[in-house]
Amino acid sequence: MLNISDNSIDKYVDKNRYKTFTLLSKKRRRSFVVLISILAIILFFGGLFLPWTQNISAKGYVTTRLPNQRPQAIQSIIAGRLESWYVREGDFVKAGDTIVFISEIKPEYFDPDLVARTGEQVAAKSQSIQSYDQKMMALRNQYRALEESRQLKIEQTHNKILQARNKISIDSIDLIAQKGNLDIAQNQFERTQELKDKGLKSLSDLQEKNLKLQQSQAKVMVQENKLLNQKNQLQNFQLELRAIVNDYADKLAKSQSELQSATSARLETVAGTAKLQNQLSGYNIRQQYYHITAPQDGYITKTLKKGVGEIIKEGTDIVTIMPAEYDLAIEIYVKPQDLPLLSPGNRTRIKFDGWPALVISGWPEASTGIFTGEVVAIDRMISTNGFYRILISPHSEEKAWPENLRVGTGTNTFILLNNVPIWYEIWRQLNGFPPDFYKTEKTMPGEVKRKAPLKSVK
Repeated sequence: MLNISDNSIDKYVDKNRYKTFTLLSKKRRRSFVVLISILAIILFFGGLFLPWTQNISAKGYVTTRLPNQRPQAIQSIIAGRLESWYVREGDFVKAGDTIVFISEIKPEYFDPDLVARTGEQVAAKSQSIQSYDQKMMALRNQYRALEESRQLKIEQTHNKILQARNKISIDSIDLIAQKGNLDIAQNQFERTQELKDKGLKSLSDLQEKNLKLQQSQAKVMVQENKLLNQKNQLQNFQLELRAIVNDYADKLAKSQSELQSATSARLETVAGTAKLQNQLSGYNIRQQYYHITAPQDGYITKTLKKGVGEIIKEGTDIVTIMPAEYDLAIEIYVKPQDLPLLSPGNRTRIKFDGWPALVISGWPEASTGIFTGEVVAIDRMISTNGFYRILISPHSEEKAWPENLRVGTGTNTFILLNNVPIWYEIWRQLNGFPPDFYKTEKTMPGEVKRKAPLKSVK
């Protein structure tokens, strides 16, 4: 029974018939289970103190940071009819390559000689402008001639007025002299009359003096009439001066009015010419839009319009193109409660759809098949879905992202934060708290200082 001998009798003994064997077997199994349980508990509690990297996980997709590197639709600037295609889906095109040709559908542009005829109208309008320029020059010359003529007339009339005033002065002096002669003749006649009455003078002497008196009176009257005529002549010259001023003012105003009319007509012609030139430029540019070209180097991904003869409107998407060169980035959305912990420069771990990987979010060093990124931009305004958008670019010091990665590929992203014990992370998850708001910084050996919460990006 002690199994000391090499000759065992276990096969000859039925242990189930003896209670002792049953009790010994149960006790041995119970001790093994207890030992395993104790080891499991020790390992469990020991594992709770292992370091765990806090992270914010989010799903996203691959995009680009520059708008001109994203897929874009090519539109038609004008309405038209599809005539012929020059590309197929998947073709590589360079900037300026023709993609599709369209024809005109608007009746006002049907004329094949529209550009030439509009050019002739522009030339005719330009000649009209030259004619108006010549007319304006002639009117300006006429205006200057009228001003010179007015000045000459005014000076001539001023001279006449001056001459009239001089004659008036002379006639006034002559009148004074004639009046003096009249006074002398009157005195002589009166003395001769007295002497005759006394018998000292004869009748013929008296008649002679009377004749001289009458002659002096006549000369005085003639001189007075002559002076009066000169004064009237002066007034006529003054009236003539006013008439000249008024007459030439009317002529100058009329000439100025004609000049302004010509100027206005010229400006209208210039405006009409500019309008025609604008139309001509528009016609020339419109004809260039019949050939719809690629805006940049890229690949034709999808044709949105089909066949030949289809009518399209202005701004209608025709094909989509993916730029040949682009810088990849990842767009993800995070909860508002996680935003205060994020800032540009945070490291991230990324798993791309289609690239096999083993991800352990809390132990990024143990993950395989994942890639590294860096937070480069955080939106300053919440999105319509209630989350904040974040852009992530490749990290220059880590493994490059796959070459075959395309825009639109799905991703699982983990933004790495602080290192904490596993028990703390479990406690945080059970309570629904956000990741730790604090970082620790050692100030002295054995001393730990708490820092203020991380601020959100402003």
